[in-house]
Amino acid sequence: MCRFIETIRIEEGRIYNLPYHNQRLNQTRKAVFGIHTELDLSGIIDSEKCRERTKCRVEYGEEICKVEYFPYNIRPVHSLRLICCDDIDYHYKNTNREQLNDLFAKRGAYDDILIVKNGLVTDTSICNIAFWNGARWVTPAQPLLPGTKRASLLSAGMLVTKDIAIDTLGEYLSYRLFNAMIDFGELEPNINSIGR
Repeated sequence: MCRFIETIRIEEGRIYNLPYHNQRLNQTRKAVFGIHTELDLSGIIDSEKCRERTKCRVEYGEEICKVEYFPYNIRPVHSLRLICCDDIDYHYKNTNREQLNDLFAKRGAYDDILIVKNGLVTDTSICNIAFWNGARWVTPAQPLLPGTKRASLLSAGMLVTKDIAIDTLGEYLSYRLFNAMIDFGELEPNINSIGR
């Protein structure tokens, strides 16, 4: 059964963050299916024809089930609505986004949502988030999904983790949204655009 996905950026024939996608895919297969044999997506993804920014969607279960390629354009995000949901669980990137979609539908006039779980900021519906405190970029220590871009930024020392309580958001000067398809710094809405 194919219920897990990796979303991978390809541009100018280059596969972005491949080691982090391989790591997450293999960690998921090991945790869910008990499979210790590792797969390498570089032998599965055909990146040569992808000149523009392309979204490569890999569906997998115990093995790779499907690989698809789509042109990608960043969806503009200028505002976020805080949505509380203590029972959400999206630790593994999977094909069932029903709960995320239900929360997203509550955004009202906002462009996206910022999910709060047990009083702590987590992620938007499609991105990890980082806040600028005047000295460092801080990302939630307990995201819904530990993204591959987030992992690479943490490894490079560009981010630090911290539990970010909803009532401390006023301490931050700006924020950025990022994921496997969106570079750190491409989406930086105004800090005052987060509402209830």
